[in-house]
Amino acid sequence: MNYQQTLDYLYGSLPMFQQTGSQAYKEGLENTCTLDNYFRHPHRNYKTIHVAGTNGKGTCSHTLAAILQSAGYKTGLYTSPHLVDFRERIRVDGVPVSEEYVVRFVEDHRAFFEPLSPSFFELTTAMAFRYFAETGVDVAVIEVGLGGRLDCTNIIRPDLSLITNISLDHTQLLGDTPAKIAFEKAGIIKPEVPVVIGETTAETKPVFIRQAKEKNAPVCFAEEERLLQHAAINENGEWVYRTENYPDLRGELRGLYQKNNTNTLLSVIARLIESGYRIKAENVYEGFGKVSELTGLMGRWQKLQNHPCFICDTGHNVAGISFIAEQLRRLPYRHLRFVIGMADDKDIRGMLALLPSHNVTYYFTRASVKRALPEDELKRQANAMGLQGEAYPDVATAVRAAQKESLPDDLIFAGGSSFIVADLLSHRDALNLH
Repeated sequence: MNYQQTLDYLYGSLPMFQQTGSQAYKEGLENTCTLDNYFRHPHRNYKTIHVAGTNGKGTCSHTLAAILQSAGYKTGLYTSPHLVDFRERIRVDGVPVSEEYVVRFVEDHRAFFEPLSPSFFELTTAMAFRYFAETGVDVAVIEVGLGGRLDCTNIIRPDLSLITNISLDHTQLLGDTPAKIAFEKAGIIKPEVPVVIGETTAETKPVFIRQAKEKNAPVCFAEEERLLQHAAINENGEWVYRTENYPDLRGELRGLYQKNNTNTLLSVIARLIESGYRIKAENVYEGFGKVSELTGLMGRWQKLQNHPCFICDTGHNVAGISFIAEQLRRLPYRHLRFVIGMADDKDIRGMLALLPSHNVTYYFTRASVKRALPEDELKRQANAMGLQGEAYPDVATAVRAAQKESLPDDLIFAGGSSFIVADLLSHRDALNLH
């Protein structure tokens, strides 16, 4: 098989959460442990950092990887979902796994794993762990796929665990209250392994305290440390942070929510340095300032063009959309043109309720995944809440309509789902977004 045939095989024969949602979710670690035994526990050959949370875990994972790369560590990075190419999920020093490796991995081990019927994520996690061992990484930043306690990444014993925050998402699988979701995320806390908690609520904090106590794990609450002393957005749209150790720290990532992520990351960096990681101030500056260049991160308040300004963001739940809506309110524009689609297992009404209804035209569409809410249904629900616009069958068609109707001082925004951003970036050249 060539690379495309291999991807077709992986997508077609293994249950994939990105495509089908909860039908692809396999509870328990039996398959994961079987694969791990077969590959002789490759994750034991390098250091790891484990990252969970409802929002911000991807950004925090990429930024940590960028800082570690800058510090001279050969750094693995495992994240999901991918936006344009499967290989984005598995990187070493920012370079995606090769097409040849993906093909060879499937060909060499297909006879073993096919009878197991693993999920797509179970198999790709095994692929990532083995690739990191074979390439000799010093440390790998491992992002949880879903939840934590039963996630197949949870076989590692990391140097540090990070849980960014908790909000309602994937409630059909993780629980319908913040406390239940926090319990699942807290499952990554390991005996005597330090854990940093980014943000808590009165409902979630006791869960983390209890789990950390049971595991005798040192716990740090970043929002209580408050290492971030001041944050402001400069004339270039960049965050400028001030801390005791890193005055005038420039953040490349521009979303409002990056302020929260940065406060969390500062606590993580401090813990890593305490545990013996060789991280200098210049490494932190470079990691924050060049995270996209160093790791290939995409889709986080990403500006695609000027005149009209075109921005996309992968925020896809109530907490994420609340930050997006607030940031859109702060931007100057003649008229907002919002290309939007959502997955059918999200709190559609809760997200729509946060969106602006004045001086905005919506372009309702659907991403090319089975989980996508039909564009006509999204339009119906949005219209009922006072959000006006037309429906379009795919993202490219919706974007072209927005571009055609825009004037130079308009703002086009695309989001509502990671999959909308994925389709957008996949058609970037055809849409003349440079």
